[in-house]
Amino acid sequence: MELPELAQKLREMYDTAPQGDQALRVHLFGIKYAAELSRFSAAAVVGHAGLRKGYAAEVDKGRKLARYVTLNQ
Repeated sequence: MELPELAQKLREMYDTAPQGDQALRVHLFGIKYAAELSRFSAAAVVGHAGLRKGYAAEVDKGRKLARYVTLNQ
């Protein structure tokens, strides 16, 4: 997956999150797309998605959590 596609997925997850769960959805994005994110910096993905720079740290947290958790549908 390329940077624009990843950024679009991040933006969709952020925009569709219930009020107050945006950061949680950013973590889930990092978990779900950890393998694809290895090719890009979190800051690049967040910037391309049009989110605040601070969310790059949240993407990185999700990416690190991916080694330890699995997502339920």
